[in-house]
Amino acid sequence: MTRPSDPPIPAHDRVYRTLRSRIMYGEMEPGAALTLRGIGKEFGVSMTPAREAVRRLVAEGALTLSASGRVSTPELTNERIEELAALRSLLETELASRALPRAHLALIDRLNAINSTISEAVAKGDAVAYIMRNLEFHRTLYLRAQAPAMLAMAETVWLQLGPTMRALYGKMRQGRPPEAHRLILAALRAGDEPGLRAALRTDVTKGLNLLMT
Repeated sequence: MTRPSDPPIPAHDRVYRTLRSRIMYGEMEPGAALTLRGIGKEFGVSMTPAREAVRRLVAEGALTLSASGRVSTPELTNERIEELAALRSLLETELASRALPRAHLALIDRLNAINSTISEAVAKGDAVAYIMRNLEFHRTLYLRAQAPAMLAMAETVWLQLGPTMRALYGKMRQGRPPEAHRLILAALRAGDEPGLRAALRTDVTKGLNLLMT
């Protein structure tokens, strides 16, 4: 019996997913402008799916829509960066804490392997790969928390911070993976919840604080 093929992804969803990934992983810098016409031309879609994709991204805070109708990636103020950094700290320390009882050796090995790919991105000076692998490190750990609503909230914060993280990478001029990742891995191996929370808090706030100096 022939297995039915999966239904095609609607045009607006395809555009939304692609733009969402670009924004989250820092492929677009703060203040980068987009137009419905340009989106439609790139993806080969009409204005309607382009408009729907933009509407969803504006609702998530990934794009801003000015009174004049200009669409762009957000340029965050220091106050907004501080707020989002605080949200990351609150959400991600809790996710890590919930993941700790399920942090088996295979998971720790997987996280260590991802950390190695971060080293490769650093060596190549690839900001997008660095951000992508860094978020993969965090997401892989947080999936073990079995708290999908909380993880979805964290990913929305990552999305809003994507272009800013690209700017941060350039300012930090990374020469190696985040030191806090080593501390996170050590805390997971030791089953050290206070140490894990402290390492996570440092990891998600230290870099963003550089943008406010």
